[in-house]
Amino acid sequence: MYSSSPSAMTANGSDSKKQRLDESPPSRVLHIRKLPNEVTETEVIALGLPFGKVTNILMLKGKNQAFLELGTEEAAITMVNYYTAVTPQVRNTPVFIQYSNHKELKTDSALNQRAQAVLQAVSAVQDGSSPSSDPGVLELAPPPSPVLRIIIDNMFYPVTLDVLQQIFSKFGTVMKIITFTKNNQFQALLQFSDPVNAQQAKLSLDGQNIYNSCCTLRIDFSKLVNLNVKYNNDKSRDYTRPDLPTGDGDSANKDHSLLGRRSFSLLPLQFSYFSAMVTPQSLFTLFGVYGDVQRVKILYNKKDSALIQLSDGNQAQLAMSHLNGQKVFGKVMRVTLSKHQTVALPREGLDDQLLTKDFAGSPLHRFKKPGSKNFQNIFPPSATLHLSNIREGVGEEDLRLLFSNSGGAVKAFKFFQDRKMALIQMSSVEEAIQALMDLHNYDMGGNHHLKVSFSKSTI
Repeated sequence: MYSSSPSAMTANGSDSKKQRLDESPPSRVLHIRKLPNEVTETEVIALGLPFGKVTNILMLKGKNQAFLELGTEEAAITMVNYYTAVTPQVRNTPVFIQYSNHKELKTDSALNQRAQAVLQAVSAVQDGSSPSSDPGVLELAPPPSPVLRIIIDNMFYPVTLDVLQQIFSKFGTVMKIITFTKNNQFQALLQFSDPVNAQQAKLSLDGQNIYNSCCTLRIDFSKLVNLNVKYNNDKSRDYTRPDLPTGDGDSANKDHSLLGRRSFSLLPLQFSYFSAMVTPQSLFTLFGVYGDVQRVKILYNKKDSALIQLSDGNQAQLAMSHLNGQKVFGKVMRVTLSKHQTVALPREGLDDQLLTKDFAGSPLHRFKKPGSKNFQNIFPPSATLHLSNIREGVGEEDLRLLFSNSGGAVKAFKFFQDRKMALIQMSSVEEAIQALMDLHNYDMGGNHHLKVSFSKSTI
């Protein structure tokens, strides 16, 4: 998501001047270079807002430069450290930021009137007051906040913090996210580095559906201009502070990025259930509903956990959004991001417990063929299963018995007209998940293997 290419480094001023300026000691005044021609004061101020109070600004538009003064030196250090790792951009143009030789920014208020008016408006919003309306000073409405308030209507599928980050990061750098439930609605506050990016995201996404015909985004600007995030976990995230604790005693040094991430960790299934009933094959079958599983590894020293590698990040995201929180064998399954990019295979002869399996060449991948109908039939786990490829002569009672023997109770059954497909309803979603893991690709004889998937229909 973040560029670290040689061209980005060049855009950040990787020249002799950069090397010379990099020697400047820390200062709360920052020098910003290579700004776009039509940049506004608001856009420059927005670069510093996520890190603290901005106390002064000086625009040098003829030189495509600016000086930005923050409230404290600590805030300036945090800002420079962050933008050392993440290329700062204004209007999709990389800019370069370094410490200024000035310790304080002194400006002529008469010559810098517009910039001071913008700064006054921003400060008023930060302080929760209203900007003064001195008729002798240029009047400006408070600039758009970099923080958006997001409400999800018709949330048929779960929406996670990482889903929001993936969607909104297409419009700019997402700095912080906080999710919560209010009035029985899932809501979020999301902070961009630039209020212009927030405006673009609002205009593009407000009223749009995350998933087909559901999970509608309702977006407005928040009255907040900076979010205070205490923990990095599944409810809140500060991407500028990877050192924050998780709030539950876990290590804070986890990689929470999603794009390009393909491996997921699965936890916590109780040991007895996991070792006796869950195998690499059953995990391949379950996660294979949402993507082509390449490898599965049940951890040797922690057999209540597994790593599952899918073909790409989109499939991994789909699997996580649909399967996290589902119950399997009486235990709630947690699907989270793994720090591993791939699942390593054991050296030959060392996996005597058969805990790792490579499925890269499996003929059972549902999404290997471009344009496959399977892409149109991806649904969340449900009590109703769709059966296909049913062998001729197999009747309702045969299938009821087959699925009852998987450990569940069949509540309803319905053949399609051609009797090659059917719907079968189990008594719970948990029983349907178990039946799918047990019976997908079940050999019915006569070169017919039963195909099982979740259905959006009911009987």
